[in-house]
Amino acid sequence: MNEQLELAAQFEANRRHLAAVAYRMLGSQGEADDAVQEAWLRLDRSDAAEIDNLGGWLRTVVARVCLDMLRARQSRREDYLGDLATETLATSHAAGIDPAREAEVADSVGHALLVVLETLTPAERLAFVLHDTFGVSFDEIAPMVGRSTAAARQLASRARRRVQGRPGTPAADVARHRAVISAFLAASREGNFAALLALLDPGIVLRADHAAVQSGATAEVRGPQAVAETFSGRARVAQLALVGGEVGATWSAGGTLRVVFSFTVVDGRIAEIGIDMEPAYLGSLDVEILAG
Repeated sequence: MNEQLELAAQFEANRRHLAAVAYRMLGSQGEADDAVQEAWLRLDRSDAAEIDNLGGWLRTVVARVCLDMLRARQSRREDYLGDLATETLATSHAAGIDPAREAEVADSVGHALLVVLETLTPAERLAFVLHDTFGVSFDEIAPMVGRSTAAARQLASRARRRVQGRPGTPAADVARHRAVISAFLAASREGNFAALLALLDPGIVLRADHAAVQSGATAEVRGPQAVAETFSGRARVAQLALVGGEVGATWSAGGTLRVVFSFTVVDGRIAEIGIDMEPAYLGSLDVEILAG
């Protein structure tokens, strides 16, 4: 009996966070409550002694329940945006979601989540919400969506581009993006620091997947100065390429693709660079080498 009470107390300590995750995923307070309740039922049926990280376990359960609900919703082709648009901070507070936290993320998620709910796949939505709103690592997100860490990061990156009004690289922009990325690679090879800085957006972010970090890359680098320093004098053997239909760069050794560099170009400058080295992810890509 005491063990059951202790388990219930631990669950209650995590409830607010779980409710916030479910609400951001689903955009419906009623469904969020159902997802949290389902997490409790699954915990009650589990051997809690075998759970090393209860908070992480509960978050994973809630995320997977939300995924199932989103997929069912998608298959029924129902429009849930109306409910989300009428949800208020007062409603969130009544459900145990901290209003201060709501205010903190409102600017980055409020309107964006409306777009996310309308346009993203369930897996993209989960990766975006968990990482960008709650700071959950892609290593933790990956098994929730049944993907590699690199693939989970790409899900969030695609979602982020759509939320920011950049759904991909339109065909008309491919030539312009190719020119920017080609110039970046040339400046990198030549060690032309000034040229690198000129090609980078002030908010530039460089992100590396887990495999790249294990090979010595830094997980995240921010700012033109730091990113230019990272690439100056390098990329000597990188090749311009179409990666999944978007302009990027690759590096191969012995005929095997080893690294893919993805780029997000905004207004003629590079706003985001991704470094992916996970073999399973690289093997899933459609790559076409371009003339430099």
